[in-house]
Amino acid sequence: MQDNTTERKHGFGTAPVFFTAISTILGAILFLRFGYAVGTLGFYGVMIILLVGHLVTIPTALALSEIATNEKVEGGGEYFIISRSFGLNIGATIGIALYLSQAISVAFYVIAFTEAFSPLFNLVAEKWGWDLPRQVISIPAMALLALLVLKKGANMGVKTLYVVVAILFSSLVLFFLGKTTYAEASAFTPLQGGIRNMDQFFIVFAIVFPAFTGMTAGVGLSGDLKKPRKSIPLGTISATVIGLVVYFFVTWKLAGSASPADLVNDQLVMAKIALYGKIAIPMGLAASTISSALGSIMVAPRTLQALGVDRSFPNRRLNLFLARGKDENNEPFNASIITVIIAFVFVALGSVNAVAKIISMFFMVTYGSLCLISFLYHFGSDPSYRPSFKSRWYLSFIGFIMCFYLMFKISTAYSLLALVVMTLIYTFVHYYHKDRQGIEAIFQSSIFQLSRNLQVYLQKSKKIGSSQKWRPSVVCVSRNTFQRDDALQLVNWISYKYGFGTYIHLIEGYYSRNTHLESKEVLKKLIESSHRTHHNVYLDTLISPSYTSAIAQVIQLPSISGLENNMIIFDFDREDPKDLNQIVDNYSLVRSGFFDICILGCSRKKVVPRNGIHIWLKTTDFENSSLMILISYIILLHPDWKKSHIKIFNISKPDQISLVRKELENLVREGRLPISVRNIEIIKQDENISPKQLIIEKSAQAGLTIIGFRGEQVKHDKEKVFLGYKGMGNILFVNARNHKDIL
Repeated sequence: MQDNTTERKHGFGTAPVFFTAISTILGAILFLRFGYAVGTLGFYGVMIILLVGHLVTIPTALALSEIATNEKVEGGGEYFIISRSFGLNIGATIGIALYLSQAISVAFYVIAFTEAFSPLFNLVAEKWGWDLPRQVISIPAMALLALLVLKKGANMGVKTLYVVVAILFSSLVLFFLGKTTYAEASAFTPLQGGIRNMDQFFIVFAIVFPAFTGMTAGVGLSGDLKKPRKSIPLGTISATVIGLVVYFFVTWKLAGSASPADLVNDQLVMAKIALYGKIAIPMGLAASTISSALGSIMVAPRTLQALGVDRSFPNRRLNLFLARGKDENNEPFNASIITVIIAFVFVALGSVNAVAKIISMFFMVTYGSLCLISFLYHFGSDPSYRPSFKSRWYLSFIGFIMCFYLMFKISTAYSLLALVVMTLIYTFVHYYHKDRQGIEAIFQSSIFQLSRNLQVYLQKSKKIGSSQKWRPSVVCVSRNTFQRDDALQLVNWISYKYGFGTYIHLIEGYYSRNTHLESKEVLKKLIESSHRTHHNVYLDTLISPSYTSAIAQVIQLPSISGLENNMIIFDFDREDPKDLNQIVDNYSLVRSGFFDICILGCSRKKVVPRNGIHIWLKTTDFENSSLMILISYIILLHPDWKKSHIKIFNISKPDQISLVRKELENLVREGRLPISVRNIEIIKQDENISPKQLIIEKSAQAGLTIIGFRGEQVKHDKEKVFLGYKGMGNILFVNARNHKDIL
């Protein structure tokens, strides 16, 4: 057991994620366009916009948080998550579009920043007759922003962000403290809120929606976070929720503080409402836009750097140039230069309105992809998908559907254009990287689950007679089905959701008409029983003249998943172990097929799940340990074990106790396993007490005890390895063919 965690160079916590996201959410749209939305649609019309918009943003925030707590999110944020789920080619396609959106967003926010200087432009025009272009403010602002990021990097950028966000929130406080004569006369309450001009709903929605899309802005800092699994969910979700609350109260304040005509015709109407509004609102607008620009100019280069690291572009030198970082923190200096150049071009042009619509489409595709990833992971039931934060599959599905529905409602033309652009990018990327896995990567688990469920359904209806990540594909052969059902139960627990199970009842004898008819009757009986127990095990019978020949046939059977079986289960009665010698004699035969081997020692005692699953690990037994833990985790998620727990025991030498405990606690934490550290017990090795005595003493009442064994033990001690556990319940002896990756 090894700790594979890596230390982050930066010590960023949750605050940068939150502030980057909230500053983008509460951006230029809030100050410049929200009054227009309230004036046009009325209070309840904007409430509907908030509801519909957050049917995209909240599922996306939850999906993003879920995925981020399942894997180590490295540099690149959303791009990293998508590329590691959909494959590098799809990831690069969305990543390039996402990067361009982020880079052009820098220019969009800088140009919006100049709106804060409208009083100055008006004063110069009235006093001297000069109609100054906005570039006299935007280009110097862009230059200062570029200088800050290129010279000081993310550390200074985050510190500056704190100051800017403080100004932003101060201006909002002054806005809520402001009073108007209209407010005193109307005494507005939400119960008086109206709704109007709903024929213009999607026109206004298209104008306002970009305000809600900043919740993923902080995710781009993933490579600079100390604990991304903690910071990304907490920062993203809190920013989304707080943003929704602020928008609700801003809508309330606007509706009650100015007439619809003033709200529609004056884009800086908030300045007439706020306390010290002529100063506070322009400062708030400046703070919101510059903070959004600052967030984008920190995030975009990290996306581009991650694309370079993954060799997404066809030119090797270009990839190396973009991937190269600066200083010990690996600041994306070269990628920042490219981002600054792109931003300068659009700032100099002075308008990004047309491009802004395509930007919105790219963001929608990104959000839809994140929701789809979460949905497919839920549907695929991959045992390696163990996020510590969990969303719901139906929320992810709603988010996915809403993303693409709203894309076409906002603008069919721009939606089609965005999809065409992304298709061209994918064709370009795939042409140069034909060896890379495509979109089938994430659909694989879903296909396996669909295949499993369809085959079990077809069998129950009597209509019929390699993933890289490990999941159990179990086959069990037993001739004792109607004497005890412990083995069938075990296969059911393992294959309930995360695995695939085939249970074969052995009929010893030569194949004949009589034995064939007998096998049909037995299978019918088994299937009828399965209807009552509602299990997900594929049932079959096998006629064979001997136990050895039966095993030789069984290990060659394909799994119901379409893959080869990778685990075989045998069972014997510990009080009458007449079958054990045959299992031991055939161990080498099964081992030649590279199977994980599980031998269930059945007890006459009733299984009591609430007494827990006890795992006995050995420091010298590295290969078996991971399989034992994974099996216990998978069993624990079956409804039968709902109120149960897992307890780990390890017998160690005195000088290794602290090291073993640390390794086990790291394994549980990094593997996102539902095991309390209080349920990890390290026992000091005592030469006067045998391991079997300790196991009997500690695990006599356990619902299930899992013990590892090695082939050398079977060869030397034969049946003795599995006997001698007097008074205990069921024991599962595990022998893994190789180590399984838990992290």
